[in-house]
Amino acid sequence: MSLPILTLTEAAAKRVQTLLEGRGKPSCGIRIGTRAKGCSGMSYTLEFADEVGPYDEMIDAFGVKVLIDPKAVMFILGSQMDYKQDKLSSGFIFINPNEKGRCGCGESFHV
Repeated sequence: MSLPILTLTEAAAKRVQTLLEGRGKPSCGIRIGTRAKGCSGMSYTLEFADEVGPYDEMIDAFGVKVLIDPKAVMFILGSQMDYKQDKLSSGFIFINPNEKGRCGCGESFHV
């Protein structure tokens, strides 16, 4: 049995669906990636996907299509994406078993 690249909680999938419905134009889904940023080295990226790239990995979670940038696969393999909302903040949270550390503000990570 292979390790999934990424899983979404139901809360994350519902929030993604809400964002896709509010976009105002058709989308394939969302694309998740990583980029060099922050004091710890890397950060997660999320964007609307208008088309599926030739090397994108695709997962379906609770009816939501999630594309994963091929350059990000090795950094997020086995991760879970959740959505949390409380009185002061809301946002997507990544639980990544590959992370070796995070910066103090939580915006970036390193593997």
